[in-house]
Amino acid sequence: MDQQIIFHCTFLFLLGLILGSFANVLIYRLPFDKKGILTGRSFCIFCKKKIQWFDNIPLVSFLNLVGKCRNCKKKISPRYFFVELISAISFVFLFINLDNYFEVIFYQIVFLILLMIILIDLKHFIIPDELNFTLIFLAIIHNFFTEFNFSFNEDLNQSIIGGLAGFFVIWSIIFLYDKLKNVEAMGLGDAKLMTALGFFFGWQSVPFILFFASIIGLISVLPSMINKQKTLRTEIPFGPPIICAACVYFFKGQQIIEFLIVY
Repeated sequence: MDQQIIFHCTFLFLLGLILGSFANVLIYRLPFDKKGILTGRSFCIFCKKKIQWFDNIPLVSFLNLVGKCRNCKKKISPRYFFVELISAISFVFLFINLDNYFEVIFYQIVFLILLMIILIDLKHFIIPDELNFTLIFLAIIHNFFTEFNFSFNEDLNQSIIGGLAGFFVIWSIIFLYDKLKNVEAMGLGDAKLMTALGFFFGWQSVPFILFFASIIGLISVLPSMINKQKTLRTEIPFGPPIICAACVYFFKGQQIIEFLIVY
């Protein structure tokens, strides 16, 4: 492998670790601390002791401390390790498959936002507006980067219609369930997430994503329903299924749609 490529991959791997560490901070702070998101030193969530810089090195500190806090010896969630590692690997993967740094950084940010949404929604059943609005902004300006390799949608009109459709379909479901059954079927965070995905993929993606998200969501809770731990009325995070369905659409959507049309 060319030495220059090795240098770039190493640099992006290390930068990815740093971004992954920052993503971990946002995952922890966004649901609670709206004022101190970007300020204040990291601290142990158990003993509240501030973490020294040498115990805050991505991947290295987790391994060195064997996944435990130096002060209270409580176990640190492996999420911190894996988010940093996944961020580093994804950065290198994007660089190998794309042409320029700007495009790599753009999609790395999109990837990390989606990863943060999944992890926050799974734990707290919310999708912070800060993440949704950033994703919507990126989805809108993406339409003007026609030279990008990952072509989500090339028609600005379809993108705008997709964003509006993504929001109002979810909003309609929320409104109807509230009026007819007095039940909160979904949250507006899901509607805003669908807005961003509609801007990325266009209006054609909206029914596909919602259909497959419903299937993925049902499959995810089916074991718990069989064991009677959950029912159809149990609240489930819908953000992760939406993102998984969007990935299906991105990688195999056209083939699936063509197959369904033929058969």
